[in-house]
Amino acid sequence: MYRPSASPGGSVHILVTADSLSGSWTYTRELVTGLVTRGMRVTLVSFGEIPLPEQTAWMDLLHGLDYHPTAFRLEWMQEAEDDLAESSSFLASLVRELQPDVLHLNQFCYGNLPVDVPRIVAAHGDVISWTLAVQGTTPPPSRWLKWYRDTVSRGIAGADAMVSSSAWMLDTLRCCYGPPLRQAVVYPGRNPVFFNPFVSKEDSVLSVGRLLDAGKQVSLLTQHPQPLPVCIVGADQTVPMPRVPIRADVKVATEQSSVAIRGPQTEAQLRQLYSRASIYAATARYDPLGISPLEAALSRCAIVANDIPSFREVWGDAALYFQTNNAASLSEALRRLNNDRALCRGYGERAYMRARERFTTKRMIDDYLKLYHSLVSSETLAA
Repeated sequence: MYRPSASPGGSVHILVTADSLSGSWTYTRELVTGLVTRGMRVTLVSFGEIPLPEQTAWMDLLHGLDYHPTAFRLEWMQEAEDDLAESSSFLASLVRELQPDVLHLNQFCYGNLPVDVPRIVAAHGDVISWTLAVQGTTPPPSRWLKWYRDTVSRGIAGADAMVSSSAWMLDTLRCCYGPPLRQAVVYPGRNPVFFNPFVSKEDSVLSVGRLLDAGKQVSLLTQHPQPLPVCIVGADQTVPMPRVPIRADVKVATEQSSVAIRGPQTEAQLRQLYSRASIYAATARYDPLGISPLEAALSRCAIVANDIPSFREVWGDAALYFQTNNAASLSEALRRLNNDRALCRGYGERAYMRARERFTTKRMIDDYLKLYHSLVSSETLAA
């Protein structure tokens, strides 16, 4: 029978799994750094691809972190079925060897891992809810989709708790895959110290996402003339430092508008872009984690957001919303803020205060530690 090594009031050993290929890597860094700085012992196991040294440099000064990178394919990949048995066996062996107190799993598929340790599945998105939100329908039936749905359903059912970044996401997952044993909303957090909200703002709009990404749909910004310059950054995850300075790859300018489309940016470059922009356009129709709008808010950008449930839940009255997926309405919202500078500054202040009050790393770690300790306490009582 499982015997936790930590008391509910003391330190615990958490094994965290991560996806190295998506924007959730930023979330992982905030989570792991926050736990280690609170005195927790953390083992991190990543899947997808072996990260580049530039992507793991943040780990160098974290004493108490044990990192195991792997190249096992992720559950949303078409070839993942071939890797799942081997990756599950690897992870189970590691758990039995290290005997952590809690598993914090950022993949569904390990929620029913055959180990006697409390398991949390953290849900940051999935194939079926993405397709529903972006295409308005469920994915077409296929052998792989059946495998994927069954795998996710078993993982959710097998976990002691499922956590997501919004109540909307939890409700969606419950409808798609069935109810979890226990569920909780833990909103993502970022450390405000990484951002500069005090730089003088330029009259400009920033957005993050690839033009061909239908989920982020930053292409809405290119469909109508905009009242002020727009910069679209084409990646939403950490990238290595480039060998040559990054330039605007495309710039479309008319007498009415100017749109610069940039390639991947380093974190330092993104921080500078956030600090200078007066407005951030959160155009996504599917963005469960919402890291980029949060970073913009901590930089005191006014948030103009697509009117979708997850943005409404997170930002409330701290954002100005445009009609769902409507490019003309987006342009009108930008024009409104451009014509009323006091209103624009007011929305920037609202977003900043809401982010500082609700969406910091400290608050996120507090929430997770409460959940970890409750699971460890439950296991102690059960033993």
